[in-house]
Amino acid sequence: MFIVTGGAGFVGSNLVKALNRSGHTDILVVDNLARGEKARNLADLVISDYLDKREFRARLDAGTLDLRPEAVFHNGACSDTMEADGRYMMENNFGDSKALLHWCLARRTPLVYASSAATYGASRDFEPVPRNERPLNVYGYSKLAFDQHVRSLLPAVQSPVVGLRYFNVFGPREDHKGRMMSVLHQLLRQLREQGVCRLFEGTDGYGDGGQLRDFVFVEDIVAINLHFGGSSTAKGIFNAGTGRARSFNDIATTLIRLLGRGRIEYIPFPEALRGKYQSFTQADVRSLREAGFTTPFTELEDGIEATLAELG
Repeated sequence: MFIVTGGAGFVGSNLVKALNRSGHTDILVVDNLARGEKARNLADLVISDYLDKREFRARLDAGTLDLRPEAVFHNGACSDTMEADGRYMMENNFGDSKALLHWCLARRTPLVYASSAATYGASRDFEPVPRNERPLNVYGYSKLAFDQHVRSLLPAVQSPVVGLRYFNVFGPREDHKGRMMSVLHQLLRQLREQGVCRLFEGTDGYGDGGQLRDFVFVEDIVAINLHFGGSSTAKGIFNAGTGRARSFNDIATTLIRLLGRGRIEYIPFPEALRGKYQSFTQADVRSLREAGFTTPFTELEDGIEATLAELG
């Protein structure tokens, strides 16, 4: 059996879907359905059990979670980069993760967990090593704090523990994320409702809409998770991105072409984001490739087209 935390969320539900495709249905999903719309992501999937995240954590702490999964995929977290409550963020992203890590280590169960490219913050070098880690907000720090905890234990760890630093993931099953939806979904909603894509004017030396991010299709993220949660014996922290930065303009023009309508409008860069915004990200994927993940990444345009086809 498998455990997928955040299993009703964006990456988690796509991961459960992939496990179902491979014939696996003995899956425990852990999540928080206080926002009930996330339940739609589970409606077409087959799982064996569900636990609220609070009950899951309570059982971890009490030592009463008597399971022996093949692997644990930990995607549960507060992913709101604008969340200012540091205590809440650290309890969710550090405390919960640490409790699960030590449960897995005691059972020698492989753990694959979601870290984030937000750990790099203002850095221009995205090799996953400490000298490049400069988070700009408490979300990025919460992810970095857990990565650092994992690093401190790795020399003595007997089972695979892998952190994946997700870059800008996009794809189906993220409608519930509100303001934290990917740029693709935000622009798609704008196009469908108003006929316009609103992009930021130039900043940090980039032209209008020219800021660059490493946009990675969710199916590629799922494939990386399954690689490390399968027969791989790798340990450590790896980037989960394509290694190729693309502009926000690229997403907008692709959407306009595929929908056959719409235009781009450039809006002033928000003062609240100055000094807190990554205008450039591009995963260094050398260690990922060295760890045996050699599958080619989906081209941005192909991922956008596949997302639109699934959304209908």
